[in-house]
Amino acid sequence: MNISDEKKLQKIKEHIRKIEYLKFTNNNLLYWDKVTNMPKKGIGFRSEVMSFLAGELHKLIEDKEFVKLVAYFDSKDPQELDIQTISMIRKIKGNYEYINKIPSKEYRDYIYLIAEAEQVWSKSKRNDDFESVVPYLEKIVEHFKNFTEYWGYEEEPYDALFSFYGAGVNTKMVDEMFQELKGYIVKLLEDISTSKVRINDEIFSGYFNKDAQSKMTIDILNRIGFDFDAGRVDEGEHPTILPNSNKDVRIITSYNEEDFRPAFTTALHGGGQALYEQGISSDLYGTLLAEPSSVVFLEAIARFYENIFGRSKEFWDFYYPIMQGYFPSFKTISKKNFYKALNKVDYSLIRMDADELTYNLHIIIRYEIEKDLINNKLSVKDIPDVWNEKYKEYLGIEPPNHGLGALQDVHWFSGYFGYFPNYILGNLYAAQIYSMIKREIPDYGELVSSGNWDKINDWFKEKIFIHGSIYYPEELIYLVTDENLKVDYFIDYLDEKYRYIYEM
Repeated sequence: MNISDEKKLQKIKEHIRKIEYLKFTNNNLLYWDKVTNMPKKGIGFRSEVMSFLAGELHKLIEDKEFVKLVAYFDSKDPQELDIQTISMIRKIKGNYEYINKIPSKEYRDYIYLIAEAEQVWSKSKRNDDFESVVPYLEKIVEHFKNFTEYWGYEEEPYDALFSFYGAGVNTKMVDEMFQELKGYIVKLLEDISTSKVRINDEIFSGYFNKDAQSKMTIDILNRIGFDFDAGRVDEGEHPTILPNSNKDVRIITSYNEEDFRPAFTTALHGGGQALYEQGISSDLYGTLLAEPSSVVFLEAIARFYENIFGRSKEFWDFYYPIMQGYFPSFKTISKKNFYKALNKVDYSLIRMDADELTYNLHIIIRYEIEKDLINNKLSVKDIPDVWNEKYKEYLGIEPPNHGLGALQDVHWFSGYFGYFPNYILGNLYAAQIYSMIKREIPDYGELVSSGNWDKINDWFKEKIFIHGSIYYPEELIYLVTDENLKVDYFIDYLDEKYRYIYEM
């Protein structure tokens, strides 16, 4: 690269730094404060601030000189550029297309809307009041209908949402994979229902001190390698993570003194995501690449740590005595019975309380509703009825109220419309990665059961984390496993696990 090109490239990176400053501040830091510390009466002005900053971010991305510089490098022969520059240019173009194709005023209105809608959702959920959220959700859905048209798609509008989230798939592919997975799960559930094994999960009923749960959370995060000098844990209504850089990653968790499991799963789910964020190379700041490959890969890592790792027999071979120290009521429960109870298949109304198997049906229900909303086959006001019908059909249970039904998730009201399929896709990616890590680390099981997890974390950092978003998910899964994404690995994983648990 000649000196002139190096100067142009430096200008691009300097401009991207400004974009990153605004992006991390508005999307993450201000949002973190909103859901953890902000007084209730602050929502109005905070919504204005976030809307304004979103507009300023919009201006930076559409800056004429910046756009010209990007176009200059986009026109060059890729052989003249390194992989980081190539990935940076295509990432900028992608961001430009997804934001700048939306009219500036509509984008600001949308940001203001979701900031307010989330607060309305929180109150409506507590009051079992779906009617109050209908006007907000109607506007959000209308925005996303417009977005799909602005962004464009080849076959179905929902394809635009898969592209937006960088899932590396389209609607046709997902429909086929989900149909195969759904058929398998239904068959396995039938087999489980005929098993003679009866699992008692009443051991999870009782009192689980919040301070003990907090200490358990910190302990687990320390053990999996979370750097507390580069992160923190806070309490909020809806668990998530919010990175402000790889040196400032914030985990939000919640505690239920009647059940320790939500805090446990969040420690590993959010912890896995946080490890990903902390493991990204610092050299990628100023390139827009200092973030995970996509939300689907972030979910893959979360699902790996939460389920494949954290719900495994090997994990509890090591951690159960430690868990008993936090919650002495488990001292009279055998490790085998605890492990089976933790993985018991049951029909839950709440997605986040669902077992690893039926969880996927919860996601398929949401995916089908979202598709019908986008395709004008369903009205927002009719969501609760359709939701209840699908729960009765797929899981044999029906929500008694909206809080346990269509109002249980914050996603739609936070602007994460079209996000839900990424949870299943994350399972598929995670299982395929798991198959490879067992081949490349033959003593994987022994490492997990002994508590020696550094080698596993190093593998993830070297193979996945450090690359940030240099690679698209479909590229990264092939780079890591030498195969395109398949549903088979997840089915094999579920089959082996649950046939062992239910002795089939």
